[in-house]
Parts: sequence; C-alpha cells; structure tokens
Amino acid sequence: MNRYFTEQSLTLNASVQLEAAIQKHAIKVLRQGVGDHFELVHDGHAYDAEITDVSPLTVKLINDITRSVELPIAVHLVCGVGKGDKAEWIVQKATELGASTISFANTQWGTAKWSPEKLPKKLTRLQAVALGAAEQSHRNVVPTVGFTKLNDLTLATDQVGVVAYEEAAKAGEAAQLVQTIQTHPQSLIAVFGPEGGLSPQEVDGLQQNGFVPAGLGPRIMRTETAPLYLLSAISALVELQEI
Repeated sequence: MNRYFTEQSLTLNASVQLEAAIQKHAIKVLRQGVGDHFELVHDGHAYDAEITDVSPLTVKLINDITRSVELPIAVHLVCGVGKGDKAEWIVQKATELGASTISFANTQWGTAKWSPEKLPKKLTRLQAVALGAAEQSHRNVVPTVGFTKLNDLTLATDQVGVVAYEEAAKAGEAAQLVQTIQTHPQSLIAVFGPEGGLSPQEVDGLQQNGFVPAGLGPRIMRTETAPLYLLSAISALVELQEI
C-alpha cells in the first residue's frame, strides 16, 4: 500500500483534506478512487486512510497502523560534498536505512564544492529525494537534509560522534564503532569525507570537539558507500539482536 506524508494534523476517525501533491499522485497517477485506501503519516504516526472524495482529495482515518520502524539510535550523517549525483544516492539509500538527519559539507580536499547561491535549490531537491525514499521504505519520519560546516559540529550531552577516517582503517582500528554503539547513545553524529578524504587538520578539529576516529573494516570504501555501511552495521548490532 502506498504511503504519503502530510502536513495536516491527524487523529483517528477524522476526515482530512490533503495536499495537491498527494492528490496528483494518488488520483491522477495511481488512478485511485472513492473507497480505495493508502497510508498517511504525520508527526511519526501512521494511519490507514480511506478516500471519501477525490476533488479535493479527502480521506477518513480508519485505523492507527503505527509500528516501530525507526533506528533505536538517531543517526545524523555528515558527508563531504562529492562529485556528480552522489548526494542524491546517499540521501535516498540512507533514508531507506534509517538515518534521521543527513548533512553535507564542503571540505578541504574535496574536488566538488557547493556555492551558497546554489544551496537552496540543491537542498530542496535532496529533501524531495528523502521524502520519496521515506514513503517507499515506509518510514514514520522523513530525514532532514541540510548543509553544515565541519567546524560547526558539536556534540550535545546525549550525543556521541565518530569520524570515519581512512588512516584509522589502514592502521587496523576495528573496535571503536562497535564500542560506541554498545554504549547505547540516544544520538550519533557520523562524519565522512569526500572522494579525497578528510584532511588531518579537519580530523584534528573534529577530535577537539569530541569526535573519535573509527575504522569501518579493512577495506577502503567510496564516499557514498561508507555512510550506508555504518547504518547497516548499527541496524545489525542494535535492531536485529532485539528481534
């Protein structure tokens, strides 16, 4: 069953008139009609919605179908800006794997840079990618996509931070990620470099702000692969052991 996210407040048994974008997809694209159902989500709660009118699109919320699908750890990915469409790939797949926030940053050694004047359009596009991936993977929330600076990253009291560092992997560091996850933090910020990697100065700055270098296994991964590896590892270490 298709899932949509709405800005409308939802309560069981209520009738709700929905946004034009949802109407276009459900009625124009999927050709749904009165009596058909889809899933509707707002503020982390999902409902079985029955169409009662198609113009404007109006639904009645029949059942609360919310279930636990979010990672037990809120994961904020911070990725160095990469070349081409790597950002869209990261946002789509990281959303499917459970990231709660995805940020991008210009880095010293990155060959690609995002200019301030192009940021609004890029972030709007990436947020739309996150929305589509959240609907497809039946998430309860849509990750927030943003832009940051590495030296602006700080850790709150309930957060831990790791930086995926190629030199740590080369040196054989293999325990830090598991140790960090086993502390059961409420929130984790994980930083990844672009194709050229992070500079020693950037890593030093992150360490001064409480981030710890962590290897991601013995192989060197592409910039778009490493964040997905981390999310998969967290799911295996935390979610799958609870099933």
